[in-house]
Amino acid sequence: MAKSHSSSRAPAPAGFWKESRKGFLAALTTSFILLQILFLGNMCYLYATQYQDSSRFHNLNLLYVDYDGGVVGQSVLDAYGIMRGDSFPSLQQSPATNYPDPSDVRRAVCSGDYWGAIYTKSGASSNLSSAFATGSGDRNSLAYVWNGARYPAFAQSAIYSNLIALVQVTRSAFYSRNASDVMSTAPLSTNPESLQAFLDPIKATEVNIKVTEQGTRVLYNTVSMVMPIIQQFFFMMALNGISSQFQLLTKLSPTANGLLRMCISFAYTFFGSLCMVGYIWAFRESWAVNSNQFALCWMIIWLYMHINFLIVDILTSFVSLRFMPFCILTWVIMNVASTISPFELNPGFFRWGYALPAHEVYQVLVQVWSDGCENQLYRALPILFSWWIAGIVFVVIAMRHRCQTAVAAEEAAAAAKKKEKDILQTNLSRGSSTQDIIPWDRQDTVEASHTEQAAYGPSYHTPFVRE
Repeated sequence: MAKSHSSSRAPAPAGFWKESRKGFLAALTTSFILLQILFLGNMCYLYATQYQDSSRFHNLNLLYVDYDGGVVGQSVLDAYGIMRGDSFPSLQQSPATNYPDPSDVRRAVCSGDYWGAIYTKSGASSNLSSAFATGSGDRNSLAYVWNGARYPAFAQSAIYSNLIALVQVTRSAFYSRNASDVMSTAPLSTNPESLQAFLDPIKATEVNIKVTEQGTRVLYNTVSMVMPIIQQFFFMMALNGISSQFQLLTKLSPTANGLLRMCISFAYTFFGSLCMVGYIWAFRESWAVNSNQFALCWMIIWLYMHINFLIVDILTSFVSLRFMPFCILTWVIMNVASTISPFELNPGFFRWGYALPAHEVYQVLVQVWSDGCENQLYRALPILFSWWIAGIVFVVIAMRHRCQTAVAAEEAAAAAKKKEKDILQTNLSRGSSTQDIIPWDRQDTVEASHTEQAAYGPSYHTPFVRE
């Protein structure tokens, strides 16, 4: 009868657990504590960016231009006086001479100087008086402007919703300021249209620079900024595994290895960015974006992916595998924290995130999606290309380090193998006398294996490919 697998296993030496327990528990406790600290620290950092963000809405500036100069314009200021506070955007009034035409107001929001704007239309008060008197006047007294593509979730809650609220309170302020005069002069009891105008006196027109209402908009500045980093890390592990399988670091020169890896990185990030823009476009619903914007998004996301490829390549060259989760997770959290919400709503400390590639990439994407609005290229491109150039410089150093480590591992393995062979031959030549047999220490082989792992790690072998 064949023995079971468990019965054929050699039993642990007596006292094994007693001897190993202390070291095992120490290692387990260390990993337990370090990983708890890693996730606690990173998530506290991420949550801190959103801490009491509604109390910083006043950092978001709204432009107000009064083209009317009458009671409607004054009602807007009265309404802002009622709503003014930390949880409401700051309304900054500017003379009409600074913005002679409503298109100038739109341009001010488009440029990113303001998060939104509201203005009274020329002749709004006289048109409203005519509506009260005859029922036929234009009651579209206000217009508000905002950009739905700029941090869509926050723009809708902090800008759009508050602009709507300001219009509603303006209506109440108008009643407080002018209701008694209207009731004493307007034919409300005899003219139903005049009564309707009095019950709903002020209407507003919306100007959304870029309508962004698709459900996937909440992913653009969150998960979509994380995936390129994780994608590069996984591919780097595969590339290291393939390099180890074919011993490329010792068979090719550092220059050849560097050029090969650079070509692979260009190709992988090129198609990776194409796929990313592809699924954004595939689920865009009715979002009005065109092929030119597709190409521009492809270019900037390719640059972002290649920057992260270089960073991951450098980290995996110098950082031990045991510390890799700390580096990759922290890099992911720092980048997504810089894009998840506007810096105006974050505590001031987090504005160092301007230096992170994810933040600058998202700023460029907003500009592309908004048809050129919110131009941040003057800052974004220098930061991104600084990361890219620095990454190329350091990845050259990292590749040389990889090759030197791999050569050292190969030499150490050869020396250990030669030593093992010499010991075996010596023992055979001495016959069967056990007292003369030289013991073989496997420490050299273990160290050679660790050195090779440092050169090619972290890595995994590609699935479905025979080794």
